[in-house]
Formats: sequence, structure tokens, C-alpha cells
Amino acid sequence: MHIGLTYDLKTSFDLKPGLPEDIAEEYDSVETVQLISSSLEALGHTVIHLGGGLEFLSNMCAGTDAELVFNISEGRGNYPSREAQVPSVLEMYNIPYTGSSPQCLSICLDKPLTKHILKASGIVTPHWLVVSDKQSADRVSWDNIGFPLVVKPAHEGSSIGIHNCSLAQNVQEAKALCTTSLVGYNQPVMIEQYISGREVTVGIIGSHKPDVLGIMEIKPKHRHEMFMYSIEVKRDYVNQVDYECPANLPKTVLEEIKKTSLKIYSLLGCLDMARLDFRIDKQGQPYFIEINPLPGLGNHSDLVIMASFLGISHQSLIQMILSAALERYPQCIQI
Repeated sequence: MHIGLTYDLKTSFDLKPGLPEDIAEEYDSVETVQLISSSLEALGHTVIHLGGGLEFLSNMCAGTDAELVFNISEGRGNYPSREAQVPSVLEMYNIPYTGSSPQCLSICLDKPLTKHILKASGIVTPHWLVVSDKQSADRVSWDNIGFPLVVKPAHEGSSIGIHNCSLAQNVQEAKALCTTSLVGYNQPVMIEQYISGREVTVGIIGSHKPDVLGIMEIKPKHRHEMFMYSIEVKRDYVNQVDYECPANLPKTVLEEIKKTSLKIYSLLGCLDMARLDFRIDKQGQPYFIEINPLPGLGNHSDLVIMASFLGISHQSLIQMILSAALERYPQCIQI
């Protein structure tokens, strides 16, 4: 099959003066794109590099032989709908693609909207509020949420804007962090109750019949009462954390996480793959933090690390994602 590959490279992003240094963290490296391309080729497919942004549009307008597109493009700009850019164009061209729909991607990148939808459906998630400007921060009723609080951009992924210093212990710290985030990332800020406990991430693969790939705990190597899986930790994950998959949690907690994850996946309309983050408090209650329906697929990415613990190679993981997509596009199976 001729498979198009859509992506956004870190090297294609022009980091203008004044922008946060982590603003392009979601974009992929040349090595990750080559890794995915090699896995697809090893499966017998011909890979057509379509790129992202204007390069992608130019390639589409010029015409492409791609019969299906393997999409890992994060989109351009800081719009909450940016991850929907590439799949929206593909739908207009009537070209099948892997991953979730534009609607699902847009909802999931908007963290407060996702939490509103899931809370209304009975999903347990930390208390939160949204600050859209400095004036609204001054009007917040801080007593209704309680400290400590995590302060982060409302629609970013890959821990963009979530640093070791993003935990506020009081009103003064919270307001200062809000101002820094509002100015730096030019989008609303979500302030969320910090859940002290264990951090786990859940991988799901599938379309019509999705299933949990694994539940992996992220364990800090150095004891820290206020551990966060921040951008600094992710960049230095070899020295900062250990991964445990399957997570060593009570069976009842694991079952609750699995049941909740699949419910969330279905409610939000996810397809083919997703990764969900939870915090487990000291009583064993899982709290949903966020979901990524466009998870990273590089060797350093949590979903790939999880798969490796389970004895699943990168090539096999790519095959699983591709097979899930092909369930929706039976015409491609004959190609």
C-alpha cells in the first residue's frame, strides 16, 4: 500500500524571540519520522512523506498517490483545533487516515472542555478552573479549589508549559504563574487541584473494539512528595524516572483504571490509539488528568516505552495502529 506520512518537525519551527523555549515540544524529530517510516516499510508499504503545514498543503495540491495517511501531525499555531488541521484536509480529499477525527482531536486538546464533558458523565477528575486574563485571576475564589494547584496552559500537550515550578502553594504563587503562562503561551490557563499520589499512563489501541494495551506507572527515582511529570523530567527521563509496566497496583485499582479509560475513549470518540494520564491518590482513587489521542511514537515516547515493556516492537505497534484504522477502511485492505 502507498501510505502517506504527515508530521511536523521541530526543525521546521521558527522560534521567534520572546516565545517559550518549549513551545515546539510536541513536534517530532527527524529520527522519529524515520523510525515510523522504517516500520511502515518493513511491513511492506511504500511511504510518501507529506510533511505538515504549508508543505503538506503544497503536496496535497500537487496530487498524491497515498491510499491512506499515517498521521502524526500536531498542526500549526497555538489554536485548540490545530491537531484537526491535517485530518480535516484529508477528509476533504476523501483520503483515509489513522487516528481520531478532527472533532475528537479538537475536544481532547482543550483540557477544560474535556474535563467538563467527562465530569458530566461521572468521570472523577481533579477540581479545576480557567483563567483567561490577568483580571479574571484577580476575581478567582481561591478558597473553592484548595492548594497546592498545578498551573498550565489550557490547550497544549507534551507537558508544554508544565515545569517543575508550575505547582502553586498559595494565592500569590498561583497568580504569578498565571501571568507567566498567559503572557508566554497566549492562551487561557487551567488551574487544577494537585493530586498527591502515584502517576500512571494508560495506552489504548483499537477502533471498533478498543482495548487497553497497558497501564504503566511513572516512578520518580528521587523521592519527592510533590512529583510532577514535568517537561524537565520528560527531557531527562532516563535519569529522573523509572517505568513499571504492568503497574504494580491492586487488582481492583487496575480494573477501575481500565474500565474508566475505555469509557473515556468511547465518550470522546477516540480511534486507533490514545494515551491517558491518571493520578492515584493514597486511598486508591484514580483521577483522570488528560488524554492524548495523538500520542508520540518515537523511541522516547510513553506509548512506545510501554509497548517495549510488553514485548511489542515498534514495528508491531505501528501494525496494530494501522490495523485498527483499516477496520474502518475495508476498501484499503484490498489495495
